[in-house]
Amino acid sequence: MMSPYRGRGFYDVQSEVNRLFDQMFGGLARQAGTQQRQPAVEWAPSIDVLQREGDLVIRAEIPGVRSEDVDVTLHDGVLTLSGKREEAREEERGGYLVRERRSGSFRRSLQLPEGVDESAVRARFENGVLEVTVEGAAAVREPKRIRIESAEGSGGDVEVQGAEEKSEGDSDQQS
Repeated sequence: MMSPYRGRGFYDVQSEVNRLFDQMFGGLARQAGTQQRQPAVEWAPSIDVLQREGDLVIRAEIPGVRSEDVDVTLHDGVLTLSGKREEAREEERGGYLVRERRSGSFRRSLQLPEGVDESAVRARFENGVLEVTVEGAAAVREPKRIRIESAEGSGGDVEVQGAEEKSEGDSDQQS
């Protein structure tokens, strides 16, 4: 028989691991004074990351959160989505049988590709979904060639390209 409950079920492992990790390590860092005081993270939104015409698009589900309670920051190539969902203080007559909706602080961080232009990031919030677009971040980039200088002086410079190796000193132009 299939469960009548869809989604993550009664026990959300990802959110629980995030909460425990922050409780253990985030709390220690705050006690030691090595980190700015931040509220404990109680849950993390589900996200999708996709590529659209060379742009990187991040969608986070945060229903029940007001746009003014959401922050999107970019620091040292790390995009962070954070905010707070207030707990509804409504009394239920018979008590809860199942309560899966999370409330409190949330945070989700993603490392972006190198060289992202901070001014090329925009965010939009609609119907409980935050969509962050990073223009050009998903564009295919050619690998950077690194020139290797020879220490022996006989071989000239060696240029590494993929799995091939070329030695400039081995050409017709020997000195």
